[in-house]
Amino acid sequence: MEHLNKALMVLSATLLLMAPLLMASDPDPLQDFCVADLNGKPSVNGYACQPSSSAGDEFLFSTKIASGGDPLANPNGSNVTELDVNEWPGVNTLGVSMNRVDFAPGGTNPPHIHPRATEVGMVTRGELLVGIIGTLDSGNRYYSKVVRAGETFVIPRGLMHFQFNVGKEPATMVVSFNSQNPGIIFVPLTLFGSSPPIPTPVLVKALRVDAEVVELLKSKFTGGY
Repeated sequence: MEHLNKALMVLSATLLLMAPLLMASDPDPLQDFCVADLNGKPSVNGYACQPSSSAGDEFLFSTKIASGGDPLANPNGSNVTELDVNEWPGVNTLGVSMNRVDFAPGGTNPPHIHPRATEVGMVTRGELLVGIIGTLDSGNRYYSKVVRAGETFVIPRGLMHFQFNVGKEPATMVVSFNSQNPGIIFVPLTLFGSSPPIPTPVLVKALRVDAEVVELLKSKFTGGY
């Protein structure tokens, strides 16, 4: 028994000494900034850094979402002005980015998913119906609220969601992400506009509709949004 106790003590001490190594990680930047070299090859979690001597003050500031695009330029009646690492190299390695979305009356930011980020948003003009759909764990529960100017909302990472302008005037929101490149999966476009297309029999079975309906929907999303 004494030998067993000694063996357990040695094992416990070894595990305690190893714990910091097993839990070691490096989630935070190791320098003041790392302005992305967009012409370089991306590494696992970001672009290579420009030499610090070539990074001016502009990497800390941006005016790109000071004005938005034309929400009538696409059938959705909304226009997204992105400010991820590709548009703002200064956020490289910082784990943050932003978007501005402008809506025409009746315009929508259609159901979509951000696979790599939680989203926090603020309506700055108008009023938007914000809808969030939970996973099967929640019974696919639908959460929704009309969010007005000055009010905020949060979208948990990976959940499908949308915004819809329910007002009679144009609306605008600004959102931020805890990722420099949150990614986006537009659900209708993914299903009916993938390249190459998802086989029609698969969608017929999954959606429980006739092949003609699937082909009609595919024709609507040819060429993307």
